[in-house]
Amino acid sequence: MNIDTYLDSLDDDIEVEMNNMLPMILPDDDMVYDYHEGMEQLPATLPVLTLRSMILFPGVTAPVMVAREKSRNLINAIEESRNDHVLVVAQKSDQVEDPGMDDLFEVGVVAQVVRVMEVNDEILTVILQGKSRMRLQSIVQEQPFLVGTYKLLEDRLPSPNDMEFAALADTLKETVVKLLLLQGEAPKPFIVSMSKMTNKELIVNFACTNFAQSMEEKTTLILMDSLKSRAYQMQRYANSLLQMLELRHQIQMRTRSDMDKQQKDYFLQQQMRIIQEELSEGDVDDHLTLMEEGEKKKWSKEVHEIFVKEVKRMQTMNQQSPEYSIQLQYLQTMLDLPWEEHTEDNFNIKNAERILNRDHYGLEKVKERILEHLAVLKLKGDMRSPIICLYGPPGVGKTSLGKSIADALGRHYVRISLGGLHDEAEIRGHRRTYIGAMPGRIIKGFLKAKSGNPVFVLDEIDKISSNFRGDPSSALLEVLDPEQNSTFHDNYLDIDYDLSRSLFIATANNVGDIPSPLLDRMELIEVGGYIQEEKAEIATRHLLPKELENHGMDKSQVRIGKRTINALIENYTRESGVRQLEKKIAALLRKTAKKIAEQESAEEQEQLLPITIAPKDLQEYLGKPTYTREMYEGNKQAGVVTGLAWTSVGGEILTIESAISPSKSGRMSITGNLGDVMKESAILALEYIKSNAGLYGIPSDIFDYWNVHIHVPEGAIPKDGPSAGITITTSLISTFTQRKVKANIAMTGEITLRGKLLPVGGIREKILAAKRAGIKTVILCEQNRKDVEEIKPEYLKGLTFIYATEVHEVIEQALTKSMVDSPVDLMKHVQEYRQRTKSQQDTISLPTC
Repeated sequence: MNIDTYLDSLDDDIEVEMNNMLPMILPDDDMVYDYHEGMEQLPATLPVLTLRSMILFPGVTAPVMVAREKSRNLINAIEESRNDHVLVVAQKSDQVEDPGMDDLFEVGVVAQVVRVMEVNDEILTVILQGKSRMRLQSIVQEQPFLVGTYKLLEDRLPSPNDMEFAALADTLKETVVKLLLLQGEAPKPFIVSMSKMTNKELIVNFACTNFAQSMEEKTTLILMDSLKSRAYQMQRYANSLLQMLELRHQIQMRTRSDMDKQQKDYFLQQQMRIIQEELSEGDVDDHLTLMEEGEKKKWSKEVHEIFVKEVKRMQTMNQQSPEYSIQLQYLQTMLDLPWEEHTEDNFNIKNAERILNRDHYGLEKVKERILEHLAVLKLKGDMRSPIICLYGPPGVGKTSLGKSIADALGRHYVRISLGGLHDEAEIRGHRRTYIGAMPGRIIKGFLKAKSGNPVFVLDEIDKISSNFRGDPSSALLEVLDPEQNSTFHDNYLDIDYDLSRSLFIATANNVGDIPSPLLDRMELIEVGGYIQEEKAEIATRHLLPKELENHGMDKSQVRIGKRTINALIENYTRESGVRQLEKKIAALLRKTAKKIAEQESAEEQEQLLPITIAPKDLQEYLGKPTYTREMYEGNKQAGVVTGLAWTSVGGEILTIESAISPSKSGRMSITGNLGDVMKESAILALEYIKSNAGLYGIPSDIFDYWNVHIHVPEGAIPKDGPSAGITITTSLISTFTQRKVKANIAMTGEITLRGKLLPVGGIREKILAAKRAGIKTVILCEQNRKDVEEIKPEYLKGLTFIYATEVHEVIEQALTKSMVDSPVDLMKHVQEYRQRTKSQQDTISLPTC
């Protein structure tokens, strides 16, 4: 569809409406035409139509009012001729009535006269459509109208795949639509059509024609050859105009009198009061109910005075206003808080010990420390004592310990999860000036507990984060400081609240992630991982009965013995706690429940029951074992020693191997994914052996002619720590002396360069790992004797302990007196290498003079 067809499709009243129309025409979105077509066939000279305060751009259709004599002559001549194209240029000054070449801008457009309509006898309305930019070169005729020569200017168009230009054109279109809406003059169909335009070039030129404000801006735009640059410049102009219109709109809104709204509110309030009186619904007001409840409340005189003041303030508010409901909610929160309401404490230490033993197996040191803490609270008579922080790996019962403490004291239990908390307002609350304000989690905890002395468990305190909203850990400083928390200030409550009678227990996995000021206010109690024997007891006493109940079964239907539990722990779990173990037990019971449910009759079920799950049945229920427990493999060769290692999920045995090979340099290599500390232990062990070679009957010459290689199997697993020092030393001495290590022996300990044996940690886990692996004898540092004595005797049956203080004592106990079956003659290689070297030197002939 071309522009002529478009105009013909309009109503017949177009000429009447043209007088009041906008100074712009926007064709339908389905109108597609090439306005550059046929420019080369135009004559060298064309009539010149001069415009005031307007520059037409290519592709844009616009109405122009023609009244000057020369312009009317031009239009009349065009109607009589076949040529309907003119050169449209703008005047530099609107005051010039008969412009010449010097009064016109050089750059304009070649335009087509689409339609001519008579408004009256003196004025014509001409609809022009821009075709192509051109430069006016000269005026060759001045009467009866201007005729000039010109040169076409080519626009540099972006490529069709230019995504930047496409986004720019869309942005400009959105800005133009906003301008039309703010101006309020364009009809809605016009704005809708504008928003649906898809021709990027037409969007840019349409905006340049109609929304550039000054002639300077329009001239700058028409001179640009690049359509993309023109679009960027027009976007700057449009943004400036949009900001000005928005600012003007804001000024009008601010200066508008609000008297009408106040009068309206006043009359509505009077009507509501009359309606309430007629319906007898206004006899009992909220403030009377609040005052009655406030008189019954147990709180201090200062708090009561603030409450009365806030109730009187609420009386002055309109019940329909948002402030009234906010104030009512605040006063209700004050009433619900337990200001002077406390539960009676039960400081019976034996009762507390009984509850802790009932709920948790093992953790003897932790229970003892908690009971000591409760004893201090009993003697002191208040809660002003350091805050407890239980830290350890996941799944060991830190949170449930807090629940047991609450049960032992007879207090209400409140748990607050701090994991991922990043807003300080979550602790201190929001100020009431904000919409949707509410108290912080601490005050909410008291509202939930309904007592002023609950046991607060602050779970995952090491996982608090901070951002631009504040640092929650800093807000917790006041909560967890016994010297400050008696006057805790919540932003919502805006009244000091006493937290000192509450018992706060924090839990964490990694204390290194807790900020130092917060860590300084807490007393740390480590909750270590469980050993296998403890896990088996926990599963038998707690996990299995719990899961049987959860799956609708009882112990008469399913039998899972301790051997099965131990096999389940060894082959299907690797953890410090018992969460995975609980999941595996649940998986066993689900399979069992399916077997029972598949039996259609009660008789079939009776024949099937009870179902006994033996260790050999675990693969049928859970698939192949996920993990394999390492067992002692023996050491028939020299240089193979069994060490003991601690991991976060328990103890493990660790085999350390060493070997030697002939060499000219005597270097040492270490493999097995070892950390820096363990590598240093290997270097230290070799240097100790070199400096004390005579003590172990090792010729000092062999170190220069044999390479040493130390390897720790399972290279994919990182290993580190100093406790393998004595194991590496024993392995190297075994290799150099060709004496193998005694059977069923393992060791752990750190060494010094002087040959001293130092204590290490994780003894309980290491010893139990050795027992499970079939080890019979364990060599430890003398200072680790106290750690062994703390382990229950039943866990140590079948183990023999050797305590030492020096490396040579360990070697005497660990190595056999005799050599291996086929020992390597180390000195033979040294002698052969020396003889070979001497022979080579003797054959060298010196030159004679």
